[in-house]
Amino acid sequence: MYLIVTRTFPPELGGMQSLMWGLSRELSKNFMIKVFADYIEGHTDFDNQASFSIERVGGIKLLRKYRKAQLINEFIKGKKIEGIIGDHWKSLELIKSSKKKYCLIHSKEINHPKGSSLNKRILDVLNDVEKVIANSQFTKNLAIQCGVNENRIVVINPGIDPAKKLDKKTLTKVESLLKVKTPRLITVSRFDKRKNHEKIIMALRNLKQIYPDIVYICVGYGEEEKNIKNLVKELDLEGQVMFFKDITNDLKNALIAKSNIFVMPSIIHKTSVEGFGIAYVEAAQYGIPSIGGKDGGAADAIEHEKTGLICDGNNLDNLYSSITTALENKKYLEFGKNAKEFATKFQWSKIVEDYKEILN
Repeated sequence: MYLIVTRTFPPELGGMQSLMWGLSRELSKNFMIKVFADYIEGHTDFDNQASFSIERVGGIKLLRKYRKAQLINEFIKGKKIEGIIGDHWKSLELIKSSKKKYCLIHSKEINHPKGSSLNKRILDVLNDVEKVIANSQFTKNLAIQCGVNENRIVVINPGIDPAKKLDKKTLTKVESLLKVKTPRLITVSRFDKRKNHEKIIMALRNLKQIYPDIVYICVGYGEEEKNIKNLVKELDLEGQVMFFKDITNDLKNALIAKSNIFVMPSIIHKTSVEGFGIAYVEAAQYGIPSIGGKDGGAADAIEHEKTGLICDGNNLDNLYSSITTALENKKYLEFGKNAKEFATKFQWSKIVEDYKEILN
């Protein structure tokens, strides 16, 4: 039996939640799996349809990790546990066991100054596990810089499920929403500084001169929403930017599929950095190429000048020229075709083989 210890799990939504669900589900096809996850409202129906055991741990967040660790430490006694997989170094920090441990790393949670108290805690955990599983080459390099033993680190990109078939009614709805607006740029992400919406909007002001019917579709929510909307107003781009939040997955996927380029030129903001960028791969599944930022793990998800472009998200001119390059002569069609093919390598059926190799 393998234990999976996670702080993020469905029915809560998010990239990490999808990752831990996909990993648990795929491993359960080959191993006995038990998941220890945080309590979330409405989890019962979700847990009942899983093909493995899920134990939820509730209580005050501050004390929850101690309670969870105590439950796991008790559960392990006298049982044949092959290994323990953690979604985060904090998930393994209090588990006192000689069983093999495996820890996933994503980037920003390990990005603390070398020698700081947090860095020491991280190293105590990560240099004591069987394998550290980095979500990208960027995250692996970051971990080495932070002091993690290089020999313990392997890179396994996050997996994705095959793209859902698009509903014709929803596609028609999207076309009626977008009407004659073209070309179409889209970002699906939280509104935070790292995702760099503001630079896209600033580039849009100049793009509007060449492409008067251009539209930029923003799907998401977050603390930067008000600032982004204010910038759109200030630059007189209300006719070029469309905001969507709290929408169905069907509508989100249809908006992606009906766009031309997925744009998310992520930057490093304080210690926050994009470790991989699953959103690029999800767009690629629908034949939509991406423009990503050089700061972070986008290079694992985008093949530069083949499935999209990598640019300097801090440099407005560089971002602008990347968008115009992709739009000129509809270059995005060629990139998109390559992207769709490239995305197949991230399907869970292939990614899980890398995990099986480590566990076996």
